[in-house]
Amino acid sequence: MAFKRSSGILLHPSSLPGPYGIGDLGPQSHRFIDWLSSTGCKLWQILPLGPTGYGDSPYQCFSAFAGNPYLLSPDEMLADGLLTRDDLDGMKDLSASRDPSVRFRINFGLLIPKKLDLLQKAFSRFQSSPEYLRKSFDSFCAENASWLDDFALFMALKEASGGGAWSGWPEAVRSRNKTSMTKARKEFSESPSTALRTSIRRYSFYQFLFFRQWKKVRAYAHEKGIQIIGDIPIYVAYDSADVWAHPDLFFLDERGSPTVVAGVPPDGFSATGQLWGNPLYNWEAHKKEGYAWWLSRVRASLQFIDILRFDHFRGFAGYYEIPAEHTTAENGRWVTGPAQDLFRAVDKYLGDGLITPGTGLPIIAEDLGLVTPDVIELLEAFNLPGMKVLQFGFSGPENPYLPHNYISNCVAYTGTHDNNTAFGWLATAPEHERDFAKRYLNANGHDFAWDLIRAVWRSVAVFAIAPMQDVLGLGSEARMNFPSTLGGNWEWRMNESDLREDLAAGLRDLNWLTNR
Repeated sequence: MAFKRSSGILLHPSSLPGPYGIGDLGPQSHRFIDWLSSTGCKLWQILPLGPTGYGDSPYQCFSAFAGNPYLLSPDEMLADGLLTRDDLDGMKDLSASRDPSVRFRINFGLLIPKKLDLLQKAFSRFQSSPEYLRKSFDSFCAENASWLDDFALFMALKEASGGGAWSGWPEAVRSRNKTSMTKARKEFSESPSTALRTSIRRYSFYQFLFFRQWKKVRAYAHEKGIQIIGDIPIYVAYDSADVWAHPDLFFLDERGSPTVVAGVPPDGFSATGQLWGNPLYNWEAHKKEGYAWWLSRVRASLQFIDILRFDHFRGFAGYYEIPAEHTTAENGRWVTGPAQDLFRAVDKYLGDGLITPGTGLPIIAEDLGLVTPDVIELLEAFNLPGMKVLQFGFSGPENPYLPHNYISNCVAYTGTHDNNTAFGWLATAPEHERDFAKRYLNANGHDFAWDLIRAVWRSVAVFAIAPMQDVLGLGSEARMNFPSTLGGNWEWRMNESDLREDLAAGLRDLNWLTNR
């Protein structure tokens, strides 16, 4: 796509400040947009918005189409008459950190049951809500039936089974046979069990609220001249409505278990590679259906965001396949992906009225890691910008992640959600890299995060983006994620006082100086 030179901040909504234990889609999101607009930045990058499960990762969601109910704003539900002030009192003791040495974090263990209890209260009041709200709900359900029916049934069945993965459900609902699934869906939607019917409606209601609230957030961002960049993870979680409802699109055995899974091979960072465990796509099955599921996913994502960042882009050119029974990624193999065939389908689909003709695909390619000729060929075929992460650049002057080696058709970052913060990197990087970084930046390290920001902003990259943690100059305690680890991730939050005018002024001046 013909992107315009600009800049932005990487900040997931869960990291916004506020009194209810987690950032949400209410007044604080509008306040952040106001602050971002005042800086002259035109981009807000977020992580996937899907409903998180085990590990709280936005990259392991119960659906590639649904929204995360934990991000729902109690204040917005209050304004809709779905909650009372008294209902909100129990949410206000969730802001304290478990660790006094850490500024401010999400305690998911405390948050989730309280948030679900709050949402249950909102749903109960919805049953007798004004007619206009119930009509809006009915319209939403009809418009999104293609994914919502499966998702709501999936979540209701999961709840009824005590939260267990669908692979452990009774055969009647576990079966991947399309006829059996159609029958099961009909039986459960018409079930005499009021509890199950109510659960299906409740999970649909949560999605109605999410889409309603996010639509307001996105519209406000557009009003302020800000576009939203969001992630499309290449893979979906095994325990998801997507795999359960479309088993024929994945490599599964007769019981619905994966036969091969995703990961990356051993490298300098991991002697045994990374075993992600996501089921792999049966790309031949997708091709036979004209990539219909992927096209629906892209269309649904464009209801949430303006620019799609395709995570693990190299997997579309060629992906690493690991036998499901293996416990490491050491003995996998590379397999050719759908490559240009898929993106030609996406290009044609989006060109049919979804994007301005001739502007190109609204896609950023996360091309970090092993970039082989087939990946470069795919990028160039569709003129997609790749990513440059400055933290990766300090091994020497020929490193492609240094600004003097950038091309304009790229998106430059100080770091990403998977990296340490700038100051965290400086404290832990090898000494020769720290020395090179200081020499390259002509800096002593005292203002290292902003040294990186200035270098990225001055580059020729069409987009320059920094995590909010780097704008705030925070250390490793503010890191968002440690890849391939469980526990302690996705918890970082801002303080109320972090949206400071001096930081806005610094970014505003830098944006003017660098024509962003």
